[in-house]
Amino acid sequence: MILLRTCDELRRWCGPPQRRQRPLNFVPTMGALHPGHLSLISSALQTRPSPNGEVLRPRVLVSLFVNPLQFGPREGFVSYPRDLGADCRTAENAGVEALFAPSEQELFPGGESELTRVIPPPSLMGSLCGRSRPGHFEGVATVVARLLALIRPDCLLLGEKDWQQLVILRRVVADLGLAVEVRGCRTWREPDGLAGSSRNRYLSAQERRQAAALPAALRSVRVRLAAGEPLGEPMVQKLRLDLETAGLIVEYADLVDPASLQPLPTLAGGQRLSLLAVAVRCGSTRLIDHLLLMPRLPIVAIDGPAGAGKSTVTRAFAKQMGLIYLDTGAMYRAVTWWVQRHGVDAADAAAIEPLLTGLELSLEGGGDGDLRVLVNGHDVTVAIRDPSVTAQVSAVAAHACVREGLTRQQQAMGEKGGLVAEGRDIGTAVFPHADLKVFLTATVAERARRRALDLEQRGFAVPPLMDLETQIAERDHLDSSRTIAPLRQAEDAVKLITDGMGVEAVIEALVELFRERVPEDAWPES
Repeated sequence: MILLRTCDELRRWCGPPQRRQRPLNFVPTMGALHPGHLSLISSALQTRPSPNGEVLRPRVLVSLFVNPLQFGPREGFVSYPRDLGADCRTAENAGVEALFAPSEQELFPGGESELTRVIPPPSLMGSLCGRSRPGHFEGVATVVARLLALIRPDCLLLGEKDWQQLVILRRVVADLGLAVEVRGCRTWREPDGLAGSSRNRYLSAQERRQAAALPAALRSVRVRLAAGEPLGEPMVQKLRLDLETAGLIVEYADLVDPASLQPLPTLAGGQRLSLLAVAVRCGSTRLIDHLLLMPRLPIVAIDGPAGAGKSTVTRAFAKQMGLIYLDTGAMYRAVTWWVQRHGVDAADAAAIEPLLTGLELSLEGGGDGDLRVLVNGHDVTVAIRDPSVTAQVSAVAAHACVREGLTRQQQAMGEKGGLVAEGRDIGTAVFPHADLKVFLTATVAERARRRALDLEQRGFAVPPLMDLETQIAERDHLDSSRTIAPLRQAEDAVKLITDGMGVEAVIEALVELFRERVPEDAWPES
């Protein structure tokens, strides 16, 4: 392992991003490395496909800098544990290739007074730890932004234990337009549940036993919720009482939205993920922890126009995240095939409605991992991809009887969550409370090119690209102008334009968006 002490050494070791042969992953720390840090390093060492599908072993860089900007007047900056030799040995044994340990003068050459500061949004800094630690997150954001500018890594890895810090740094990276993925990693815990922290070494033997009451109290909340007790102020007050009874001084115990960090009065029926965050004092040591609460398993809604590649990436994304894949487009294609089989006009709603009575439509996972579509037990997976079905599916899907029937079936499938669905109105009509909504699209020209390739691979005749572009544009118009459930981007959906992106790159973008909303602590990757 290489020990880097100056910014010049760091720049030379990192090299320009465009000349790197392998991805560079970065784990920032203040030293006093413990198993929680090692779990971050382990995640950083994992190989992941590049946008072109190539799998490369990443280089891992760890920084060690006790940041004076994030300490308050009585927060123990001078006494913070420092042992560079021990940290170097720990990092090297973990597989780290380089450790950057600059002096304060090296990182702040003009001194703190001349340093350009990064000030995150007050709405994110004003809650939880920010109330009692003014200037803390400004100090964190300033130093991390400085490090990111020097290193320009492909990925920044942060622990989910410091959830507020993770949310703030994600916002800083997004607002400053920094080209780096921010990856949150699951909290490492000791056998009794205490979250890993460098501050745990401050605890005496008696205080360490006392500190175990923090994770125990949070586990008790989960047990009471599972038993049907509603989550509201009475339960939060009971949590505070349990902590105080154990001799811990409660700084806060707040129920907040995990994305905005704003208070939530209760876990309402339509509420998605919630965060119960706690900070306590055990002796002179400040400890934080949280509990992520889901009224149901996560739901991802992916909408977009025809030919945007939704089915391909959604299927792969669902498999990677351990979610059920719900191909609603295939369901509408199956109904269209059924209508054609009966020789009924796709525009005749009155003639179509009786065909829906007794129609048994099911989606099954095949032995090869692909989705099979069955109509009354008959496998129509290939048949529904015929161009004749494609030409009429918009007309059939526009009928209220079809939309209502399939929407009810899809919502029933999603009652327990744990799925990703794609279609035209998933985020607006079917799952309006989805945890993540994505509007996946591409230009008409790009979709026509993909459609031609798909037809060729399936053995169908391939029309001229100009004709395919015309067909796609016409279908876009039909889908977006229909009266019933028109194609439109949900207000809270993220628009993802996939021109020039390979399948792996789109999947990686979806995973990153998912992790911004659903942490590993709540839903580990399969």
